[in-house]
Amino acid sequence: MYHGRVVGSATATVKHRSMTGAKLLLVMALQADGRTVEGDPILVVDTLGAGWGEEVVVTSDGIGAREMMHDNTSPVRWSVLAIRDASEPRRDAARRG
Repeated sequence: MYHGRVVGSATATVKHRSMTGAKLLLVMALQADGRTVEGDPILVVDTLGAGWGEEVVVTSDGIGAREMMHDNTSPVRWSVLAIRDASEPRRDAARRG
């Protein structure tokens, strides 16, 4: 599980039947101070409605993802678990005053 920022979306012309209608997002991992981690973004399935630029909690729980997709044969591994409330202050900003 990690904290990340949505940096884009993806489309697929062919995908597993369990993913029909599912939204695919590209998410970059974030460090504790909100800076992005170097590296490639992760492709995740979103059923919560996250949008570009939003901060999300992403999980790699394959069993939970398959339950979310209602298909035990689903290849989904990464999924959005939560969307950070935009009105919630960052922890590091709250500590500074």
